[in-house]
Amino acid sequence: MDDALGHEITQLLQAWRRGDEGALDKLTPQVYRELQLAARRCMGRERDGHTLQTTALINELYLRLSDLKLIDWQNRAHFFALCARQMRRILTDQARARRSHKRGDGANAISLDDALAVSPEPSADLVAVDDALNQLAKVDERKSQVVVLRFFGGLSVEETAEALNVSPETVARDWRLAKAWLMRALSQNKSDEA
Repeated sequence: MDDALGHEITQLLQAWRRGDEGALDKLTPQVYRELQLAARRCMGRERDGHTLQTTALINELYLRLSDLKLIDWQNRAHFFALCARQMRRILTDQARARRSHKRGDGANAISLDDALAVSPEPSADLVAVDDALNQLAKVDERKSQVVVLRFFGGLSVEETAEALNVSPETVARDWRLAKAWLMRALSQNKSDEA
């Protein structure tokens, strides 16, 4: 994305925060495509027959964002980082509700390589990934944030670095280490359940 558009998005976010509803009308079409791509990546990891569709995920995201309009938006990266966190919550909340409804019936085991790869292949137990991310956050919050931004938000290494105010090299290192940590945590949880 070019700097001019990124700057315009930042200005619109700040105007929206100040109460300019017209800014939201101008902002929506500019960020919708990127949110749709991120939502599609998230939904691509879900099992077949998932009840939440990409458009519904974005609509739920917009509803949650409307409650957050008083946030002091720093820039475009900050906005997309928050969107990634919200999409994680939406999907995890729905997965937890589905799990409690089914009491675990039909839950799939996942490999972290499959789950963390930004690909259209379905991953399975989002709740297990969320639990592992929460464990990782207790050990290293930044590495957890890197996973959320890359996995749920689909942000590039550079965009993640901008959102977290660190270097791209730090993000790349955190991404590698976080994946290794999460693989170990998920495989340990899987063996504990067996």
